[in-house]
Amino acid sequence: MIQDIQIKDLGVISDAELTFHKGFTVLTGETGAGKTMVLTALGLLLGERSDSGAIRAGAELTSVSGTWSLPSTHSVITRVEEAGAIVDEGQLILSRQVGVDGRSKAIAGGRSIPVGLLSEVGQELVIVHGQSDQIRLKSPLAQRIALDKYAGSEHLSLLAEYSELYKSWGLTIRRIQDTKSGTENRAREIAELTENLEFLNKLQIQPNEDMELAELAQKLTHTEQLRNSVTLAHEALTSEHFDAIDAIGQLGSARKALESASTYDSKLSEQVELLRLLTQQLNDVAAELAGYLASFESETKMSLDEIQERRAQISSALRRFGPTLDDVFSYEKTASKRLLELDSSAESVEALEELAAEQEAQAKVLAEKLSANRINCAEQLSSRITAELKALAMAGSSVEVQVERLSELGPFGVDQISFLLRSYEGAEPRALGKSASGGELSRIMLAIEVILAESESVSTFIFDEVDAGVGGAAAIEIGRRLAKLARGAQVIVVTHLAQVAAFADNHLSVIKQTSEGFTSSDVKNLAGEDRVTELARMLSGLQDSESARGHANELLDLAKQV
Repeated sequence: MIQDIQIKDLGVISDAELTFHKGFTVLTGETGAGKTMVLTALGLLLGERSDSGAIRAGAELTSVSGTWSLPSTHSVITRVEEAGAIVDEGQLILSRQVGVDGRSKAIAGGRSIPVGLLSEVGQELVIVHGQSDQIRLKSPLAQRIALDKYAGSEHLSLLAEYSELYKSWGLTIRRIQDTKSGTENRAREIAELTENLEFLNKLQIQPNEDMELAELAQKLTHTEQLRNSVTLAHEALTSEHFDAIDAIGQLGSARKALESASTYDSKLSEQVELLRLLTQQLNDVAAELAGYLASFESETKMSLDEIQERRAQISSALRRFGPTLDDVFSYEKTASKRLLELDSSAESVEALEELAAEQEAQAKVLAEKLSANRINCAEQLSSRITAELKALAMAGSSVEVQVERLSELGPFGVDQISFLLRSYEGAEPRALGKSASGGELSRIMLAIEVILAESESVSTFIFDEVDAGVGGAAAIEIGRRLAKLARGAQVIVVTHLAQVAAFADNHLSVIKQTSEGFTSSDVKNLAGEDRVTELARMLSGLQDSESARGHANELLDLAKQV
C-alpha cells in the first residue's frame, strides 16, 4: 500500500506531504485548491507522461516521491531490484523529477531507472479510476476486459494463450500472402542468382589466388632480371670454375688457416667455429638459390598473357561481389542458400497453408473454451452487479452481460461482449453507452470494481470523482460501497460529496492559501471538529452553519454504523 507522498513545486503545491493508511482515505478541498495536482503527482510516480507546464511558477523543477510498503515476495520488488534498486524491508521508494526543459528522471530505491519501468510496475501497485473510465465503460473492449477479469486467473491464462496463437496464425497468413504475391519478383531473383552462381562456378576462384597471380605476374614480367641477379649471387657464393674466387671458398681458406694457428693459441678456436657456422649458412643460401634457378622455368605452366587474363576475370568478380575474395566466397554461399529457398517456395506455401490450418483449428478450440467460460460467468456477473446496484440506490435497475457469437475469430476469441442496462423493471435492456447517465455509470463502475476487487492482486484503488453526477441517498450508498471495498484493500478517493467523505477512515483536505500575491496549497489531516467543519462546507458552502454542522455530524454517525 501507499504510505506517503511528498510533492514539491507542482502546480499550486509548493511543498506538501500526504500520509496514507489502510482502509478508506478521502481527499477533499475547494475547486482549484490542488486536488488534481495530488493525482498528477501520483501519475508521475506511476510513469505517466510528464508536463513541464505543471511546474510551479518560479521553480526550476518539480519533484515527487512516494513510499510503498510491500511484501518481500512482491513481484514489483523483484523487478526493481533487477534494475539496481535497493529495497529495505519491503519499503519501496519511487521518485520522479521533471525540469522546465521537459527532461524527466525516474528513481527507484535510490537508483536511476527508465521511466517506462515506473509505468510497468505502477500497474501492479495501483488501480486508478477517473471520470474517463466511465466513458471507457461504454466501450465493448472495457466490458470484455471486465468480464474476463471476473472469470478468473485460469481464464486469463487461457485468453493469453489464445491471443498468442491468434497472432502466430495471422503472421502465417501474411507469410502465405507475401510468398504468393512475390511470384514475379521471385522468378527475377532466381534468374539473377543462377547467372551469378554459374559465373562464379565457372571461374572456380581459389583462396588468395588474386594475390598469388599478382606476384606471379610481377615475376614473369621481370624474368631476365631475376635470373641474372640470382645467377650472379649464386656464383659469388660458390663457383664451379676452378680458378674462380667465391665467398665459400674464401671462408674455407680462412678457417683452415686459423685451425693451424689455433694449435698454438686456443683462443682462435672460437673464430674457427664462427667461420664454420658462416660457411654452413652460406652453403644453405647457395642451395636455396640453386633450387630457385632450377625451378624457375617449371614453376608455372601459364604464360604472362594467360595470367593477366585470369586476373581480369577475378577483378570482374571482385567488382560485382567484392571488394575482397572473402566477400565473393560469402556471396556465393549466401546466394546458393537463397536459391534453394526460392526453388522450394512452392513447397513452402503448401507447408505454410498446412500450418495455418492447424493454427486456426487450435485457435477455434481455445475460442470455444473462452466462450463457455464467458457465458457461464456472464450470468453470475449480471446477478452480482444487479445486487450491488440495488444497494447503490438503483433498485429496479439491472445489468445484463450479454455474450454474442461473432462470425469469425478475433484477437480475443469469437465473442462480442455487451453490458446492457434495464433502467426499471419491464424496460427493454439497452447498451450502457446509449442508456446510462453519468451518475448511473459511476455506480455501475463502482459495483463492478467492488466485485472484481475480490480477485485483484493490486491492493490500492484510487477513485477520482467517480461519484460525479450523483447525490443524496445514492451518494451515501456509494460511500458505503467504498468503505466495503476498503475492508480488503487501500482505497483513496477524491470527492466533492460529504456523503462519501463521511465514510472515510482518514480525511485529507487540500487547502489553498494566498499571501503577498502568491498562491500555494497544503494538505492537512482532518479529525474531530476540523473534519466536521470540512463536511459542513462541502454540504452547504457555509462551514460555520449550525444546520450544516449538524447534518455533518449525522453523516459521521451514520458512517460509524457500517
